[in-house]
Amino acid sequence: MNAANTILLSPADNVAVANGRIEIGTALPGGAAAVAAIDPGHKVAIKPIAAGEAVVKYAQAIGRATQDIAPGEHVHSHNLVFESGRLPVVPPSEAEHATEADRKRTFMGYRRADGRAGTRNFVGIVASVNCSSTVCHAIADEANRVLLPKYPGIDGFVPIVHGQGCGMSATGDGMMVLHRTLAGYARHPNFGGVLMVGLGCEVNQLTLYGQKGVAAGKRHFNIQEAGGSRKSVEKAMGVLAEIAEEVGQLQREPIPVSEIVVGLQCGGSDGMSGITANPALGAAVDILAGVGGIGILSETTEIYGAEHLLAYRAASPEIAAKLDSYVKWWEDHVAKHGASIDNNPSPGNKRGGLTTILEKSLGAVAKGGQTSLNGVFGYAEKVSGSGLVFMDTPGYDPVSATGQVAGGANVIVFTTGRGSCFGCRPTPSIKVATNSTMYHQMEEDMDVNCGVIASGEKTIAGMGREIFELIIETASGRKTKSEAFGYGDNEFVPWHLGATL
Repeated sequence: MNAANTILLSPADNVAVANGRIEIGTALPGGAAAVAAIDPGHKVAIKPIAAGEAVVKYAQAIGRATQDIAPGEHVHSHNLVFESGRLPVVPPSEAEHATEADRKRTFMGYRRADGRAGTRNFVGIVASVNCSSTVCHAIADEANRVLLPKYPGIDGFVPIVHGQGCGMSATGDGMMVLHRTLAGYARHPNFGGVLMVGLGCEVNQLTLYGQKGVAAGKRHFNIQEAGGSRKSVEKAMGVLAEIAEEVGQLQREPIPVSEIVVGLQCGGSDGMSGITANPALGAAVDILAGVGGIGILSETTEIYGAEHLLAYRAASPEIAAKLDSYVKWWEDHVAKHGASIDNNPSPGNKRGGLTTILEKSLGAVAKGGQTSLNGVFGYAEKVSGSGLVFMDTPGYDPVSATGQVAGGANVIVFTTGRGSCFGCRPTPSIKVATNSTMYHQMEEDMDVNCGVIASGEKTIAGMGREIFELIIETASGRKTKSEAFGYGDNEFVPWHLGATL
C-alpha cells in the first residue's frame, strides 16, 4: 500500500486501485491528488496517460486510453477501451512452498473401489434427458425423506438434472460434451452409488453409459419401461434401498492430501478480486501443487489476454500450444456469432471496478498461483497428473464448475467480489470474499474473508495457508456455508454446444 486508501500493484503501473472510497483531494502515489471521487476497487491515474497509450495494471497492459488522462482522474469505461497487444511478460515471483510436513499430511475421505478419493458420500440420481428430470427430483425427494434418516453415513440423495439429451444430433460436439459430462458425474468419487434414469425414446440413450468403469454401483432404467412416473419412483426406491445398504456403511479413512483435486472458480468479480482473494487462492494452489495435488484453472474466456502468462509457465511447448489452440477456437467461435470476448466483463464486474477483459483476465489468472502449468484438458475431460492444470470451459460459472466436477474436482474454491451464491453438489464449494464490506453483508454465504489483505491485517501468503488448511478440513467433511444452506441441486449446467433440432 502507498497513500491512504490506494493500492499500487507494481512500480510499472500508471494506475492505482481505490482501497475504500477516495474523495477529491486525496493524496495518491507519485504526489498527485484525486480530482474526482473514486469508488472502491476502481482505478485512478497516478501518471499522465496520453490518448492511445497503454493503461498498465499488474505491470501488464489492460487496454488503451481513448483520451488524455491526467493524474488523479478516474480511469474506467469512459476513457479506457479493450485493445489487444501486450507488454513483455513479467517473470512470476517465487511460489509458496509446501513443507515436508505438508507432504506427509492426510485428509479423512472415502476410498472408492476404483482407487479414487471422495470428499463426500452422496448417492446420485442422474437424468439422461430433460424428460426424466421431474422424476429424478421426485426420486431424490422421496429417498431423502424415507431412506436418508436410516443411513446417516450418506450425505444425501442428489438429483443431477439438465435441459439436454434430446432434440439434438446423436453425433458431433454437443452430444460428445453432454455424454462426457454425465459420464464424469456418474463415476465421480463423491458419489458412493448412482442411479441413472431415462425416458426411453431420447437421443441420449442409457445404453451409451454401459461401458466398464463409468460408475461403481451404477444402476439404470427408463420411465417408459417402468410403467410411468409414479411406478418409476417406486422402482427407484427399491434400487436405492440396495445402494444405501452398501454406501451407508462406508467410513472415512486417512488419504494423502496429494489426492485432493480443486476446481478454481471466480464469479461476480470486482476490482479487488485480482488483489486479494485470487492471489491468496493462488498461494494455496502453490502449496497444493507442492504436495502433489491438482488445481484446475478454467474459464478460457476469462483468461483471454493473459493466456501468455500461463504459456510462459507451461511445462512443455506442447502444453503451451494446446492452450493457444483453445484460445484461437474461442476467437473463431465468438466471431461466428457476431460477438466479442470483450462483452465480458459483466455489468456487475464493471460496477466493481473492472473495465476490460484484459484487466479481468490478469486478476483471474492469479488463482493459478506461480507454479508451472502441467496440463491442458478439454471440457469435462478426466484430469490427471499433478500441480496446476487448465480445463477449457466458458466463463459462465455454473457451466465451468460443472466441467471441473465432471473432470474429477472433489473440492471447489470460488472467489467473489460482488457476492455470488453457489454450490455444486456432489462437490463442496468454499466461497472466498474479496472485500470485507461484502463479506460482512453476506457472511452467511461466505467461508473466507480476504478483505483483510487490503486492510493490511493479513498477507497473501498467510491467507493462502488458511485457504489450504480449509481445503483439507472441507475435504475431511467440514460443511461449507453453501452446503449448509442447501445449494447444489440446481447448479449442474453442462455446456450446450450444437444445434437444437
